[in-house]
Amino acid sequence: MHKLGILFVCFFSISVMKSQELNSLVTVNYSQIQGSNTQVFKTLEKSLTEFINQTKWTNKDIKPEERIDCAFTIIITSRDDNTFKGTIQIQSSRPVYDSSYTSPILNLKDNDFNFKYNEFDPLIYNKNSFDSNLLSTLVFYVNVVLGADADTFKNNGGLAFYKEAQNVMLQAQQSGLSSWQNVVGEQNRFLLIDNILSPKLRAYRNVAYTYHRLGLDMFSSNKKRAKQKIENTIISLESIFNKTIGNYLIRMFFDAKADEIVNMYTGGPVTSNKNRLIQVVKKISPNNSAKWNNIR
Repeated sequence: MHKLGILFVCFFSISVMKSQELNSLVTVNYSQIQGSNTQVFKTLEKSLTEFINQTKWTNKDIKPEERIDCAFTIIITSRDDNTFKGTIQIQSSRPVYDSSYTSPILNLKDNDFNFKYNEFDPLIYNKNSFDSNLLSTLVFYVNVVLGADADTFKNNGGLAFYKEAQNVMLQAQQSGLSSWQNVVGEQNRFLLIDNILSPKLRAYRNVAYTYHRLGLDMFSSNKKRAKQKIENTIISLESIFNKTIGNYLIRMFFDAKADEIVNMYTGGPVTSNKNRLIQVVKKISPNNSAKWNNIR
């Protein structure tokens, strides 16, 4: 009976481990903090890694090879006892069908990441209340990662995850922290999820699906047709360029995709709308002008 019990525990542990959705690398960089006990940062890094990777975020059965590769990089810029200030960068990618290539999906940086943490604090998240800016921020971005990934496989596939991120934002607004509030001119968490779920910006999420599922995933079968689909899809982003102040979603798209787009044009079949593509990307993503000049 004792051996049977051990066997059950082992089987249960393996099943749980296989069912998680994320394969996340969490890094806490504290190089800017001098004369401080560094163990707390190492403990935080380990705890956040376990929290993200061992939490069951959906009700789906996920195979190990289906887990989403992502990274959360936290840079601590100041510390006052148990209060920390810094930034957090979120990156994720997804595999491209019938290839060894992985395509970047997100490359987000949040410069307003402040939180309280005591070493060995249990990380327990309650979706119906705001208890910790640390956990609310992590859960918010986890759902953005899940939503962004799902949108690349199914049109509007990420809606449930984005709705969950919106719920995190609404609960966190009671904190009074500006990163969760509707502040004119601020590209913060409120604006991110508000834009993603905005009906007038729906075209952005259509782009996520078309670009990846009908473009990149089709490269192995018909490279020219796939490249043309991607080209037309990027051009369609112009339609939402003037619909929102700051063009947060467009910036987010090109922060992840600019290098990939340029690399597509280092060779391969010539497409019919390349000149139009260059014109559009220079207009809607001028901060990447140096990269667009490399498109040939």
